[in-house]
Amino acid sequence: MALLEINFDGLVGPSHNYAGLSLGNLASANHAGQVSYPRAAALQGLAKMRHNLDLGLVQGLFAPLPRPNPGLLAALGLAGQEPADEAERRLRAAAWSASAMWTANAATVSPAPDTADGRCHLSAANLVTMPHRAQEWPDTVRQLRLAFGDAAHFAVHDAVPPCFGDEGAANHMRMATSHGAAGLEIFVYGRPGGAFPARQHEQASRAIARVHGLDPARCLFVEQAPEAIAAGAFHNDVVAVANERVLFTHEQAFADPEGTYAAIRDRLPEAEIVVVPASAVSLADAIKSYLFNAQLLTLPGGEMALVIPLEAWETPSVRGWLDTMLAGNGPIRQVLPVDVRQSMANGGGPACLRLRVVADPATVDPRFLLDNRRIDQLEQVVAAHWPEQIDAADLGRPALASTVIAARAALLDALGLPELH
Repeated sequence: MALLEINFDGLVGPSHNYAGLSLGNLASANHAGQVSYPRAAALQGLAKMRHNLDLGLVQGLFAPLPRPNPGLLAALGLAGQEPADEAERRLRAAAWSASAMWTANAATVSPAPDTADGRCHLSAANLVTMPHRAQEWPDTVRQLRLAFGDAAHFAVHDAVPPCFGDEGAANHMRMATSHGAAGLEIFVYGRPGGAFPARQHEQASRAIARVHGLDPARCLFVEQAPEAIAAGAFHNDVVAVANERVLFTHEQAFADPEGTYAAIRDRLPEAEIVVVPASAVSLADAIKSYLFNAQLLTLPGGEMALVIPLEAWETPSVRGWLDTMLAGNGPIRQVLPVDVRQSMANGGGPACLRLRVVADPATVDPRFLLDNRRIDQLEQVVAAHWPEQIDAADLGRPALASTVIAARAALLDALGLPELH
């Protein structure tokens, strides 16, 4: 069985809007209330997926979840009525959120070489810290169980109990000599008490490691630096990313950086740790530019490339450091900027938009895998059905709801996924 890394990107949903619902996410807060452009956002995401395909990589897709969510509106007592105040308006906006496009938060994934039963395990994230995201996991599980329905090769688990906050792969990294080799799984958690919520609970991470049947000797549980969370690194993937033997990290990502590096090297002697010092790129610049919310990828020829948002390439301190890195002999040999500005304005970069799954593509439901022909088809669906723009004041309007529901239905028809209607 040929194990490859497959990046499953979430297609930006037709209800994509800037409601500013994510406390601690500075980009989300700074763009709250602005007009969004769902059609442009989805086309930008599809262009990024095509970019990965053109690099020779395997690319997958997850469909948007059903929005607006009538079950959430009913449970909140907001079905069929106008919100009375700002709190109720925010709750209604939660039912319209397209945040499931950031599939790094869909699940935590442990590939088959790491698990006791030799299957790839996926645990849906409960996302309980934010109301607009906590509604996602039941629909996410439905989709995961379709895409990874081969029980001989996959095990898909429900979310851990909601008393323990879990944000999925955004707070989880895996290092190994190759994707198909047994790896070191690194779970990054936060401690409460800061200005912004620490979204990943240590016990959620430990529960997932047990459920996945991981070897305790091949797991690390690492505290995220409180100053990183306070600065707006609401997930670890805003300040660190790993791929095979390489960890690419900001100097201020972890509460105990030297202890973290030593523990990684002890368990994976081949590890290469690329640290960006705060003297070169400040924590503020790293978070604003999303330098680390990048896709660190192994290309078919074995070379590593870093897919970054245009915002990182356009930030002087980041560009200077990247130019210096490329002039050296480090493991990252290419830097590839992509335009995901609509997602970035809502607080999600290239890494947020994808869930990494190491598996044999032949064991995945082919409806969730892409080629250029299918991307052509999806671009046509988006161009025909996605709203051109949404103002936050439009949320709740029946005409917009009908447009959003019909757009998703057209997409599911194109993908051949009637089970998700």
